[in-house]
Amino acid sequence: QVQLVESGGGLVQAGGSLGLSCAVSGGALDWFHMGWFRQRPEKEREFVASISKSGKYTYYTDSVKGRFTISKDNGKNTLNLQMNSLKPEDTAVYTCAARENISTTFHYWGQGTQVTVFT
Repeated sequence: QVQLVESGGGLVQAGGSLGLSCAVSGGALDWFHMGWFRQRPEKEREFVASISKSGKYTYYTDSVKGRFTISKDNGKNTLNLQMNSLKPEDTAVYTCAARENISTTFHYWGQGTQVTVFT
């Protein structure tokens, strides 16, 4: 059974950096297209970034382009999200997700990790 477990959330001052990780078990990381999503207070869950199985292709929502970097460490079976120049509006619960096929929805989800950016 595929399981995703996030770590690395916490409190950070605006302008600072934070790195999130998502440990994958029950399957090899390169079996999956991976993504990060977030849910801000009183908002719907939204897409943040994704990366292809090979790691060759990455996609970002406009609001994080140039500030966030998604990457895969196949050796550690871990998905990463490096977040720089954080803003208060980045405050959210961040969740990683996986899918085997790019034509399907993400159907493996982690439990989420809280990121709070303060001024």
